[in-house]
Amino acid sequence: MQVIVTKSYDESCQVVAQMFCELIRQKPDCKLGLATGGTPVPMYKKLIEANKAGEVDFSRVRTVNLDEYCGIPATHPQSYRYFMDENLFDHVNIDKANTYVANGLGDAAANAAALEQKVREGGAADLQLLGIGNNGHIAFNEAGDALVAEAHIEQLTESTINANARFFASREEVPTSAITMGMADILAAKKIVLMANGPAKADAIRGLIGDGRITTQNPSTLLKLHPDVVVVIEEELAKAAGWQG
Repeated sequence: MQVIVTKSYDESCQVVAQMFCELIRQKPDCKLGLATGGTPVPMYKKLIEANKAGEVDFSRVRTVNLDEYCGIPATHPQSYRYFMDENLFDHVNIDKANTYVANGLGDAAANAAALEQKVREGGAADLQLLGIGNNGHIAFNEAGDALVAEAHIEQLTESTINANARFFASREEVPTSAITMGMADILAAKKIVLMANGPAKADAIRGLIGDGRITTQNPSTLLKLHPDVVVVIEEELAKAAGWQG
């Protein structure tokens, strides 16, 4: 596992955006695993800037998103399809037919199976982007006694619901379940890059980069099993997490 410590979160976003741009230039029809949430938004803005400047071409890129809330339509402002359109897809020259975000409505089990099929379609992701929850959850794979390998429906923990409540008008509006890639789906990617910032993530990051232990109580620690993981954090978070370098 490679840990890159930057001077600021803006620099972290630049580092990760550069990884994406280099991959797309090398493999124009690459398959990307994408993430939502507040963490990647500034990085997506840098990808948009690079595309508008003619530095990177998304026309043949394929994408699959990690997860989607159950019970809200793609047109809902807090759906992850809406998020991706607003924060990336509507602003670059990507073919939306080549982008996939799970369906949050209808038969949840069938929608999870469809996500699993997309994860496998055309082979593993060339690059999987991840954020990390305060409790170490990856996508919506929540901390607990056991984790699920394949795409599935996850009941969200109180801490995750509370963390996501800031995006909704009220806590009561936050969905209590989501469709998510499983841990084996994530670990199947050829390369993984995890971005994190802010002191609230310190405990989770400490578990990920601090030692060799793996526990389902911090799902991110399973990334230690992968041969090519890059963790990008700024100095403040590295210090809070006790990273010695």
